[in-house]
Amino acid sequence: MGTPTSIHLDAVGGIAGDMFVASLLDCFPNLTDRVMADLVAVHPKDGSTVRLEEVTISGIRARRFGVVASSEAKNHYGHSHDHGEHAHGSSYAGLVSHITASPLPPATAHHALAILALLAAAEARMHAVPISEVHFHEVGDWDSVLDVVAAGSIIAALPDIDWSVSPLPLGGGLVDTAHGKLPVPAPATAEILKGFSWRDDGVGGERVTPTGAAILRYLCEPTDHGRQAGGTQLSIGTGAGTRTLAGIPNILRATAFRSEAVGTTQMVHVICFDVDDMTGEEIGIAADRLRASDGVLDVSFGSRIGKKGRPMTDFRVLTEVTAGDAIADLCFVETSTIGLRRRVEDRMTLPRKLDPGPPSRKIVERPDGTFTAKVESDDLANTETLAARRNLSNPE
Repeated sequence: MGTPTSIHLDAVGGIAGDMFVASLLDCFPNLTDRVMADLVAVHPKDGSTVRLEEVTISGIRARRFGVVASSEAKNHYGHSHDHGEHAHGSSYAGLVSHITASPLPPATAHHALAILALLAAAEARMHAVPISEVHFHEVGDWDSVLDVVAAGSIIAALPDIDWSVSPLPLGGGLVDTAHGKLPVPAPATAEILKGFSWRDDGVGGERVTPTGAAILRYLCEPTDHGRQAGGTQLSIGTGAGTRTLAGIPNILRATAFRSEAVGTTQMVHVICFDVDDMTGEEIGIAADRLRASDGVLDVSFGSRIGKKGRPMTDFRVLTEVTAGDAIADLCFVETSTIGLRRRVEDRMTLPRKLDPGPPSRKIVERPDGTFTAKVESDDLANTETLAARRNLSNPE
């Protein structure tokens, strides 16, 4: 099948922890044994079993994942269940201790704990309690915890993936919780998914659960919604929820792609602005300070002619997507501009490595399989005469 470079999640019916696990195990069935082995490490010895079964939803073949209690209790799936029936809840501190003490592989435990931390932080903010006092009433009990561990196992098995997600179904109405009836999306879900795009398809109910929201937030940035990476389609997996939705299949679809390009594509934030009232010295200092800031990838500027024939300087700042807001604020602080133009773009970079030399050189692989090399600027600066520097850059 090949190694995927990107996975797109299409939340047709919604997303919950069990739907994520089911869709990915349907997309990558070779991961099933690994995930089940990891679940054994944390599964409570209460007679319940983990089940992965094939079902048909609105004529579509899908997988369903869940924990089935020995009594066949109805609280065995994490999607749109009655939160009030889980009033016993589990404490965040207790779950962290349990996972940390379990024989889980370190990578699985790392991802699972990171997802739980997102859930706990949201619950703490929503209920105004310290994170150490958080109980996951709105997340469910061991079924959702196992969803998180299974998700952690899958994520660990699929490193370096570019994840994206469709706009999320809003749902509507009220959901029963240990705190009474709460609006949909649940407060924890809404807190976790700030900045993500939602759509109203007219179908109510809880469409995105807190567990599903935390997994999405861990894998995707808000700018990744609605974007679907291209390339060669490798496989498709479909995960089923347990509710029946009116006119819509209650499924989450995962599509894996492999990019045919040699380079790596990433999303970057682009900030552009012009100034016409700063001295050359002020411009140089501002550019240096922006360039030295965390999250900034590149700063460039050039001269242009502005209104009334005045010379002006055109700045372009590239940042990591998560740093865009902070660097935009910094542009207002370090320069005299009173307005910015901002956008998010794909940036493609070629594989490169550093040859320490001497002289140190950056070696780049081109799409046709050839390599080019460029001597680092500092090594050139320490070489006397133009002829020697050119010879260093272009040896015979």
